[in-house]
Amino acid sequence: MIQTKTLLIAIFTFLSLYFTAQSQRFAYEYVFVKDSTKMNDKESELMYLDVSKKGSKFFSQKREIADSLHLEIVKNQNKDFSGIDYGLVVYVVEKSYPDFKINLFDNLDMSKYKISDNRKMDWKILSEKETIGDLNAQKATCNFAGRTWTAWFVSDIPIQDGPYKFNGLPGLIIKIEDKTKSHSFVLKEIKKLRSDQEWKSDGEKKSFNAIIAIDQEKYKKQFKDNRENPTKGMRQMMSGGNKIMMIDEKGKPLDIEEMMRDMEKNAKANNAKNNNVLELDLLQ
Repeated sequence: MIQTKTLLIAIFTFLSLYFTAQSQRFAYEYVFVKDSTKMNDKESELMYLDVSKKGSKFFSQKREIADSLHLEIVKNQNKDFSGIDYGLVVYVVEKSYPDFKINLFDNLDMSKYKISDNRKMDWKILSEKETIGDLNAQKATCNFAGRTWTAWFVSDIPIQDGPYKFNGLPGLIIKIEDKTKSHSFVLKEIKKLRSDQEWKSDGEKKSFNAIIAIDQEKYKKQFKDNRENPTKGMRQMMSGGNKIMMIDEKGKPLDIEEMMRDMEKNAKANNAKNNNVLELDLLQ
């Protein structure tokens, strides 16, 4: 957790600025297991929950860095995007205040989706309390997206939000973990953001294709279809009369059909190892 002195200062700052709509950034360490058959193989990513008067945005630190590098390359009219680390977590979660409407932005195949999620979290607040860092946290549990979650929230930070889609407790969620201990988020840092750092929606970013707006049920169908047919989008684009030519490092044209078969084979192999997604019910 955050060092005691830093944490206390951060909380005091947050409380003193909360009612003036000062934007804040809550940094969480996300630790997760991709393959349920290898529970000791854990990955981690630093995630940001940026909170402002209009709502919150949850995204990867590496994604933020990658987006800045990408814009700089485009600005300089360069086409070499190699070497950019986009991180392991590509989705973005946005919540609006005060209604806490949730939108997930995610890429599947060759399309970008904006997924509205209206599922409510039925929290059970328990009497158990624990000091985490220097915060007095209280325990709560809920079932969400195919998993049983245990959360610790702090009512001293008066915001009913938390990492990913989690919200609805009477205070900020500073730690949450699923029953299998294969997905966890732990608060690591709080800092004040400048006024010009207030988050912008992913829906406002320029993209090659229009963002497709769907609900959670349609997203589930698209998610499963993408795992079963990982090259569907590219094949549809080719069948529409679009010609695709790819070359190797020596400039020799590649066999597109052979390359597509290899892509599909590799994608399915990776999906088989990525069998422990956060929203487990997407696979059911």
